[in-house]
Amino acid sequence: MSRPVPWDSIDIHSIRVLHTVLTERSVTRAAVRLGMHQPAVSAALRRLRRLTGDPLLVRTGTAMVPTAVAQRMIAPAAEILRQAETMLGSARTFDPASSPHTFAVAASDYLDPWFLPRLVARVKAAAPLARLDIQPLAGSTDYRQRLALGEVDVVIGNWPAVPEDLHQGRLFGDEVVCLVSTRHPALRRGWTLEDWLQAEHVAPTPLAPGARGAIDEHLARQGLVRNIVVRCPHFGLIPAMVSQSLLVLTTGRQYCQRFLQALPVAIVEPPLAFPRLLYYQLWHDCTHGSPAAQWLRQTIREVAAGLADPPPDGQTPLPSAPSRRRDPARAPMIGTDPAP
Repeated sequence: MSRPVPWDSIDIHSIRVLHTVLTERSVTRAAVRLGMHQPAVSAALRRLRRLTGDPLLVRTGTAMVPTAVAQRMIAPAAEILRQAETMLGSARTFDPASSPHTFAVAASDYLDPWFLPRLVARVKAAAPLARLDIQPLAGSTDYRQRLALGEVDVVIGNWPAVPEDLHQGRLFGDEVVCLVSTRHPALRRGWTLEDWLQAEHVAPTPLAPGARGAIDEHLARQGLVRNIVVRCPHFGLIPAMVSQSLLVLTTGRQYCQRFLQALPVAIVEPPLAFPRLLYYQLWHDCTHGSPAAQWLRQTIREVAAGLADPPPDGQTPLPSAPSRRRDPARAPMIGTDPAP
């Protein structure tokens, strides 16, 4: 039976010394190539001979030649060194043009509807071999744990308070407006605060039982409650619901603006002031220094910054309808808000 390999006595440096000595066929030349003193290379060779039970390099006339055992070790040693260089090199650099890296992004569906399509297009244009795993950000998702485990590279959304153990980067802010059908009476006569509160509202399903989004949290602080008659877990379906009813959707202007050309809907300003909705990307320390994750976060920032660009077809959005009554002063912008 062969002796078990003493793995704790083998390291990359030893394999590098072995490969260099065997390919140079000289301890002296190997020392020069490795930038080591000759006695240190000789000592390393002695350890390798003890580990393998083979002389590895023997003299034939005036030359040194690898033994049969050593010759079989040259190619595996070279492959180990190549794999180590690849592993360590990928930790230092990221080349999007050639990397087959898989990115995992968890994102809320109440983001600008152009955001994720533009992100996918930008990533695939710059990193054609990369893969993207886009995951929903739902109430059942423990995004902090998934970030910590490295299952998700970045989470995108808005929150009442960003956890202190996570890194954050602001992406964009959005003014709160209302989306209504083009046949909604508020377009003709405007509305008072009482009109707005009593109107039939549609809102996203809370991420957790009893949770309130930014809109209802702001109303609650003023002792107000709106009349929510429809809850929907799929935010992207709500504009179509609004277009076929007298429902009112209150959320960010940038989100609503995207549906003005596709659906018979219009924007109406609410009769009271709301703080701006601010959207962030969050990430964990475990990916903070990763070149691939840094590239992804920079790409996300660039896509978010470009959301204010005009529509690709050059169409001009429909004008907004004004409110009949407004508060004299707008509420100040706050740092973080929960989902609308």
